[in-house]
Amino acid sequence: MVGQDPAVTGLVVALLCRGHVLLEGVPGVAKTLLVRALAASLELDTKRVQFTPDLMPSDVTGSLIYDARTTEFSFQPGPVFTNLLLADEINRTPPKTQSSLLEAMEERQVTVDGTPRPLPEPFLVAATQNPVEYEGTYPLPEAQLDRFLLKLTVPLPSRQDEISVLTRHAEGFNPRDLHAAGIRPVAGPADLEAARSAVAKTSISPEITGYVVDICRATRESPSLTLGVSPRGATALLSTARAWAWLTGRDYVIPDDVKALALPTLRHRVQLRPEAEMEGVTADSVINAILAHVPVPR
Repeated sequence: MVGQDPAVTGLVVALLCRGHVLLEGVPGVAKTLLVRALAASLELDTKRVQFTPDLMPSDVTGSLIYDARTTEFSFQPGPVFTNLLLADEINRTPPKTQSSLLEAMEERQVTVDGTPRPLPEPFLVAATQNPVEYEGTYPLPEAQLDRFLLKLTVPLPSRQDEISVLTRHAEGFNPRDLHAAGIRPVAGPADLEAARSAVAKTSISPEITGYVVDICRATRESPSLTLGVSPRGATALLSTARAWAWLTGRDYVIPDDVKALALPTLRHRVQLRPEAEMEGVTADSVINAILAHVPVPR
């Protein structure tokens, strides 16, 4: 991956926090390649679902199939039964199918015909979406957006990065053959579980907890927002800051860890007022203003 370090880091943070990721960017910026490369480097099973307007919930979760030989129904698992599910262009399918992922993301199980079926561990949904102004898209409801730990934006590369991408293709890089591209497993599920245990031991002082709460409460009082961050969002920010602290080599969280993960953790959990949106205000700019005004613990 060239020039997309924040997105790579965000996916690693989500794996450490047992969370899910929403990747937003225009088509052609390697969102799918990013997820496939991560799965290959961690020896994780991965499946891809292309979300379309006619996709049914059972196409994601699985369904009961009648077996004429046994005269019984048997469950045929859907693609959600994997370690890393790539939900491609999730906002191109209607809300009914989008909601089929809610139970899987929150409860890590799928219920079909009244029987709950647990999903493999680890389990992460990496959903990609085109910007909402693109034709044929259905905005994700707030309840589903809140289930994503992080929303990562995948921007168009800079000129130099784009030259580097084209140079690699000219030299024979094939995005469909990751093994030939040199991607090898560097860790596995056992290493990931050990890392998660280490992250859970990262200490958080009462001052840092209060700082996270103050940031989230400030979003609820912002005149530019109709919807602020919920307590689930505050918990998510605490978790991602803890993972970032561990990744940077510390066993304790500092305010800079909270600031580093505030945008990707909170940007999809707030809703702008229409008049603020018309004036060019963005969720990121509101959160940055809040970070600049909330007192930092010392």
